Amino acid sequence: MKLSTFTATLGLSAVASAAKHINYTTVKGYFAQDDPSTDPSTFDYTSHNFGLLDRAYEADQLFGSPPGSKNLTQWQRFHRQLEYLNDNAPNHVSYKLLFMGRHGEGWHNAAEDFYGTPAWNCYWALLTGNATATWFDADLTPAGIEQAQIAHDYWVSQYATQKIAFPDAYYSSPMTRALKTANITFSNLPLNQTHSAPFVPEVKEGFREGMSMHTCNARRSKSYIEDLFPGWTFEIGFMEEDEFWTGTTAEPSEGQDLRSRKALDDIFYPGVDGPSPSSSSFVSIPTPTATPYPGHRGSGFTHHHSTNKAKTNQIISITAHSGEITSILRVIGHQAFRLSTGAVIPVLVRAEEVYEPEPTTTAVWSVSAYCTAPPATSTEGGCVCASSAAPVTSGYPVFATGTVA
Repeated sequence: MKLSTFTATLGLSAVASAAKHINYTTVKGYFAQDDPSTDPSTFDYTSHNFGLLDRAYEADQLFGSPPGSKNLTQWQRFHRQLEYLNDNAPNHVSYKLLFMGRHGEGWHNAAEDFYGTPAWNCYWALLTGNATATWFDADLTPAGIEQAQIAHDYWVSQYATQKIAFPDAYYSSPMTRALKTANITFSNLPLNQTHSAPFVPEVKEGFREGMSMHTCNARRSKSYIEDLFPGWTFEIGFMEEDEFWTGTTAEPSEGQDLRSRKALDDIFYPGVDGPSPSSSSFVSIPTPTATPYPGHRGSGFTHHHSTNKAKTNQIISITAHSGEITSILRVIGHQAFRLSTGAVIPVLVRAEEVYEPEPTTTAVWSVSAYCTAPPATSTEGGCVCASSAAPVTSGYPVFATGTVA
């Protein structure tokens, strides 16, 4: 796609219409991360049941409380509550539990820590790497691999002690760090013995990091991903080469929220039977056709067999990025909750189909200032270039045009 076409497409305003679209809300009171008193900078998702609160549910009464629930774990009772919510919701309302995991530490994270955020943003992030590391479409560091392994081990322990149900469907950003985090986290779980959905992720452009001039946000080819993880699936329309990273302009938060909403629409209403996609400036990403997994969970309750596609695949895994998860949280009305590398946040989401004018949103991409040499100082006030040179905004830096195979 030519830059002029790309910029024009992503600069369009979403036009108000009365077409069917989806309102997302967070259902609070189920997880510690929903509570404003929970500090994301100190919260450890492995401290207790991914943050699941110990509480009673409406579904407990259906089986006679306490006898019907006393031998079930908190997660088994929550899974039954999720079924209850969907069984008793009207057809235009559905509930899903999203497990959103941030990728483990990448080489770009390590480089930003080393250089400092201002200098990183002004200069270093526009390079493909330095003498010791590459951060174009950054790979995981050893620490990042360990963080992903911690997530894997915690899923195993939660199944062993809590009989947690594994996800019904898996989605990943196309960036290498997210792909590898998802693979380490969910490969070799006891999925067969629990009759759970197989781990076959769908790679979605909509779940990539907020796009800027940083080379860590440019992805490798579809062929590279296919060679890395044969058998993984791609959303319909996923292109061989990256058409969305321009290297010249930055995506505003409004634009990222629009594509995050579009990606959620695809998940909540897969295929052609769902509502019209929400107005989105990220129109180049088509709606995929997903096949829900109809199996039994093997975790103490019967899987929901609704004919409503929106009510299948009730537990969803999304492996993405800090900025992208922050965007999704905005879309679903969750409080801000910044994840450290490798961390996971579960959120219970209510989706309602509505017929009303959609909000109009303008998402205009803009150029970013940068230095043409390493900054003289690193401050939070912005770029302070060497020799008092003013930051420039004239296109993609020539010193960062190298590519990485």
